[in-house]
Parts: sequence; structure tokens; C-alpha cells
Amino acid sequence: MSYILHRGSAPLLVSMPHTGTEIPAELRGDYAERALGVEDTDWHLQRLYDFLPALGASVITPRYSRYVIDLNRPPDDAPMYPGASNTELCPTHFFNGDALYKEGRAPDAAERLRRRETYWQPYHAALAQELARLKAEHGFALLWDAHSIRSEIPWLFEGRLPDLNIGTANGAAADDSITTAAAAACAGIPGVSSIVNGRFKGGYITRHYGRPDQDVHAVQLEKCQSLYMQEVAPFAYDEMLAHRIQPVLKNLVTSSLAATHKLYAR
Repeated sequence: MSYILHRGSAPLLVSMPHTGTEIPAELRGDYAERALGVEDTDWHLQRLYDFLPALGASVITPRYSRYVIDLNRPPDDAPMYPGASNTELCPTHFFNGDALYKEGRAPDAAERLRRRETYWQPYHAALAQELARLKAEHGFALLWDAHSIRSEIPWLFEGRLPDLNIGTANGAAADDSITTAAAAACAGIPGVSSIVNGRFKGGYITRHYGRPDQDVHAVQLEKCQSLYMQEVAPFAYDEMLAHRIQPVLKNLVTSSLAATHKLYAR
């Protein structure tokens, strides 16, 4: 199985599409040696979000690295952020722009299609089915797309990112009351900056599945890894830092879910 899905009881599905760390054995020889360290992983998110089972959340995570396929990119590989550096459906560069593959070994069109069918489609089929199940049971659903990234990556963005980046596709993916609740949950926290629909507005998952008119709301949270871990190898989890930010994350999720419940409490 290329993904793991834990089904919960609440109208909340948390997707963590970039936590996978495996590269299939038959592909490993194509990559630059450095790529086998999968440095651009969204590290330790399951541990950071360890409060989710108590909330009754469903959680879906992939087995394979984003270096194999990026589950948060559209199947046609259209750029998510036109005019900026973008990672692809089957990435060919590290986050600093260096080549991910040995010379002449990047996937061709046939291999990209194979990966889409083998890894991308099963994840999205499961995600869509779980959202449909939650909506059928509760009448609505909230999709929380969880990410993390190094705070400074010049190839992708200028300067340093805000610590917490909430994305709702400029409001198209979630009701305004949910966005407002999420923003309020991380406002005014000493030493923690935040922004709504800034550099990261939500990737394919948020933009595709967030359909407020169909009672499915989606929020992406892209957070800086400096909040809870070392941003350089060996990318170690920092228990002290994580302990400070986990209550904020829990409040973000629970406040957004409460706002979603309120929408339908009529």
C-alpha cells in the first residue's frame, strides 16, 4: 500500500502529503546520492500532530517521498504559482534548485504517467472517498492539509517565511468564518508570526477539494520547521520547541473545526 489511512469519527480529515520518506528500490539508482537523504521531507508531522487521535480525526499519510511524486500537485503538472519557482508532479530539483537526478536519468513522460497511476491516484482516491464518507455521516467535512518547510529557501521565496502560513486559495477553499477562526488562533502569540494567503495559498489538495458550496472546506497550514526541529541534517525533532508550538497547532485545528461545526448548527 502506498499510503496509510486512519479513519476517525469527527468530520475532520488531516492530509500530510509530504511526510513519506521511501524511494522504491528500482528507482534509487537514478537519483543523485544526496537525494536518498530526502532532505525536503515535511519531517515529524505525525509526532507534532499527536493530538489528532483524541480529536477523532481521520489522517492520511503517504509511504513514498515527494521526490518520487508530489501528491500536492495537479495531475496535469500545471504550475501552482505562476511566475515563481515551482516543484513539479515528479520533482527534478531539490529546494535549492540543484538537480535531483543523475544526468540523463530524470523520469520521461511514460515514467511520470506510471508514477501518477501507481502513487498519486491511489492517495487521491482514498482522500476523496474519506471526505465523501465524512460528509455523508456529518453533512459536512473539514480537510486540513498539513505541511512544514525550512524557514529560508531562496530558490522558492525571498527572505524568511512567516512561522505559520494559512492558505485557503484566497478564500475559495473554505468559508470566511473558518479562515477567520484559524487566523485568530495564531494571532498575538509572542515570537510566532503568521499570515493568511501569503506566499503559500494552498496547493492542489486545498484548491481541488475545498468546495464550500458542496459543504467541504479545506485549509492548508504551511509552518516553518524552525518551530519544532533542526532545519539542517540530521533534521532532529526538538522536544522543547515542539512543546511550545503544539498547543498553538491544536488550537488552530480545533478552532477551525469549531467554526465549521458552527456553520452547520442551524
